[in-house]
Amino acid sequence: MSHANHDNLYLQFARNFDERPDATFLDTVEGHGYTFDQTRTAAGQMASALRELGVAPGDRVAVQIDKSCETVILYLACLQVGAVYLPLNTAYTGEEIRYFLGDAGPHLYVCQPKVLETARELGKQCGVPRIESLGTEQDGSLMEQARQCSASHEVEPRAADDLAAILYTSGTTGRSKGAMLTHANLASNCQALAETWRFSADDHLIHALPIFHTHGLFVACNIVLTVGASMTFLPKFDAEQTLDLMPRSSVLMGVPTFYTRLLESERLNRETTASMRLFVSGSAPLLSETHSEFSARTGHAILERYGMTETNMNTSNPYDGERRPGTVGMALPGSEVRVTDRETGAILPRGETGLIEVRGSNVFKGYWKMPEKTASEFREDGFFITGDLGHIDADGYLCISGRDKDLIISGGYNIYPKEVELLIDDMPGVNESAVFGVPHPDFGEGVCAVVVMQPGHQDSLDEAAVLVALSDKLARYKQPKRVFFIDSLPRNVMGKVQKKQLREEYAELFAPEPARSHG
Repeated sequence: MSHANHDNLYLQFARNFDERPDATFLDTVEGHGYTFDQTRTAAGQMASALRELGVAPGDRVAVQIDKSCETVILYLACLQVGAVYLPLNTAYTGEEIRYFLGDAGPHLYVCQPKVLETARELGKQCGVPRIESLGTEQDGSLMEQARQCSASHEVEPRAADDLAAILYTSGTTGRSKGAMLTHANLASNCQALAETWRFSADDHLIHALPIFHTHGLFVACNIVLTVGASMTFLPKFDAEQTLDLMPRSSVLMGVPTFYTRLLESERLNRETTASMRLFVSGSAPLLSETHSEFSARTGHAILERYGMTETNMNTSNPYDGERRPGTVGMALPGSEVRVTDRETGAILPRGETGLIEVRGSNVFKGYWKMPEKTASEFREDGFFITGDLGHIDADGYLCISGRDKDLIISGGYNIYPKEVELLIDDMPGVNESAVFGVPHPDFGEGVCAVVVMQPGHQDSLDEAAVLVALSDKLARYKQPKRVFFIDSLPRNVMGKVQKKQLREEYAELFAPEPARSHG
């Protein structure tokens, strides 16, 4: 097969199917797994099943299933047939899914086997032609169909600029935006990371991240597939399980919570981490204390990097050289980073805080069906305005100081307050609400809400009733951990709600006992 005429990301991975057929690619602690040759065959069978279901190049395939080896097989099959892979968080509820199906217009929606009937009903209402299921036990209607198919090794020609995936990011207005990622975006970014982090076929990754967002799928899986390394899939992070795997592994990619949980285990020491070469953290800021405590216990400095759904990864602390706590390092090969004045757009000198902007082959093509929004987020010279605030220090390390908009990041997931506020404001007797994040020892930030009731309705709602009303409308991670009732929202002279003031007032809410100043 000639690879010259096309830029399908699948071909970047397929080299290893040819060169390392018998090497393990993916396994689980239960003993299930695939060699590279088995991966090629299973992805080929799945690709044949997709074609039988009428999936054509450019069609979206929406996927809301639990993490399993077969999820990766489905992702590879989508690339192979030239479809656009659209992973959805398994915590999304029916209403949220209805929006994504309506907006993305997928040809196929793949769900968990247990909800197939409900999904078929919802799919029908949203005009989705095919609804199939895929489970964690190599089961589900799509898996059954793939088993009956012979493996096709035909790879659809794709141009560098063709879409490989759409990842939805929450919208500040409550409306999610679909970030369009091309084959070149994903191919260039995992090459840059593999080079920066010195990945090779000898590496074995402990994979405990979800695979419906960029970190678990497009960073972790794509790097392993690009260099022909191997990985063990854990359904979710478990500190003891992770420690059990370390003697036969070399890399862990995680979010700050992973590292705080590992530090709670007596077993974390230089001996247990002796065969590990790299610990990566991202998706939320790592506390300097976590960094120094981990380094003292293991002799390993955690490597922090910075990325987002729209751009994949932008920067990384050096592999060789100082990994500076509180920073996310320098621009990756093929990427550029600058800091600009929020008002004027002028490039700021080192040390001054402003808007972080990035440019490079890693940066997405734009938002799905939102040309105006896309245009407003890019500068004329092609830099993308991230919405994050930060500065570049004297040695060239990027430091992120916060978010331009009051985004809450809890457990590595982005939560936009507006989406939660709109639902609270709709409740009977509510006048208005404000949602904000405060420091949380486990999740980085915990979601809090304050509610102002209409006159005469003060007793019609309490904390428990608000939480119950939100429980089926929002993914669990978006739901407030606490709700308080107050007389009025703090505002400035322009009438703008002062969230900073609220954050300060409730800052100690989740603090460990000794530090807590009020309930």
